[in-house]
Amino acid sequence: MNSNFDKLIQSEKPILIDFFATWCGPCKMLSPILKEVKEQLGEQISIIKIDVDKNQQIASQYQVRGVPTMILFQKGKQLWRQSGVLDKNTIVQIVLEKSKS
Repeated sequence: MNSNFDKLIQSEKPILIDFFATWCGPCKMLSPILKEVKEQLGEQISIIKIDVDKNQQIASQYQVRGVPTMILFQKGKQLWRQSGVLDKNTIVQIVLEKSKS
């Protein structure tokens, strides 16, 4: 998964990675919000969910200490990162703002 992950984040299109765990309550709250973000932004963004329990190496590589943690990548660069749950409008605004620069 690691080399696939590295290829994935090289994309021209912004990629929002949602590091989550199945046992995490806030992660369950974030899931439908990210679905709405994807519906609003469509092909402008990819959203990938990564289970930290099944992908500990990647979670460790990006120093994910708590879940949910979202990290926005574009062209291999980390543009933004946030732990916790945010509302749809805030996430959309951040994605559009960060991916322009």
